[in-house]
Amino acid sequence: MRIGILGATGAVGRQMITSLEERQIVPEELRLFASERSAGKELNFFEKGIPLEVITKDRLLGLDYVLGAVSNPLAKEWGPVIQEAGGVFIDNSSAYRLDEDVPLVVPEVNGEDALNHHGIIANPNCSTIITMMAVSPIQKISPIKKMITSTYQAVSGAGIGGLNELTNQVNDIREGKELTSEIFPKQIAYNCIPLIGSLNENGYTTEEMKMQNEGRKILHNHMDVSCTCVRVPVYRSHAICVSLQCEKELGIEEVNEALDKAPGILHDSDHFPTPLETSNQDLVAVGRIRKDLVFDGGISLWCCGDQIRKGAATNAIQILEYLLAH
Repeated sequence: MRIGILGATGAVGRQMITSLEERQIVPEELRLFASERSAGKELNFFEKGIPLEVITKDRLLGLDYVLGAVSNPLAKEWGPVIQEAGGVFIDNSSAYRLDEDVPLVVPEVNGEDALNHHGIIANPNCSTIITMMAVSPIQKISPIKKMITSTYQAVSGAGIGGLNELTNQVNDIREGKELTSEIFPKQIAYNCIPLIGSLNENGYTTEEMKMQNEGRKILHNHMDVSCTCVRVPVYRSHAICVSLQCEKELGIEEVNEALDKAPGILHDSDHFPTPLETSNQDLVAVGRIRKDLVFDGGISLWCCGDQIRKGAATNAIQILEYLLAH
């Protein structure tokens, strides 16, 4: 088995390498692709230095699986090339997520969809993955009709620049310096910004619409979703508040039982998870299960998950594992 990683030097690409190690996936060959400025440098894989190289069509030949952690334009450029070369492209960008011919997969939720690929499999949005992990056990009891969500997204969701901007602003405030905001539209230090992505004509952002559009595809359920995405001054791990209504009225006990049995879920009905507690691991933590006071027979919950790991890199590795197992 030969594996390639596009965007190996970014936060998600590096986590993909770590997740391969953690899950003891040892390919015959690992090719790491990055930008020209990184070419020739090395990243460690099982304590062995792997050289970084610039992606070319020739170097994609012979790869069985390619994990993508690059921008939409690069994913669009190289996805068809990987297909033609006979490899399977597991893509973390949003380029192919709503393509009818491309499965959109969270292995614990709809892993079987991955088997219907035509050379490309899409990794969902990070908040969508975390939310679907939390609500899919409830969906199995009774199909979800309506869902209202609010996401509280860490700055690392915007990449290394987001992490640096929060740190720099905190330091500048302490030193009495003038603040600059380049990554986020307003000051993020000690603040919340209710705008992630660009605004659509309906007033919702591109990030907010992902929860409905991607959630429908993953659950195979044309549910109605209203989402508000908020950037918060947290370094890592997203949190999501969810209120939902299913076709039948649900009891707290049956919801708790379903979550207790669900793979990949850390559930404690007497505890509430936080971003700090869920950082640097792969479980999605769910708590604060309660009756919703607006939706008849509805349920409200709170969930948190590491968006670099389960929300991105680890989910891609789990898709690879699912393909290998089946």
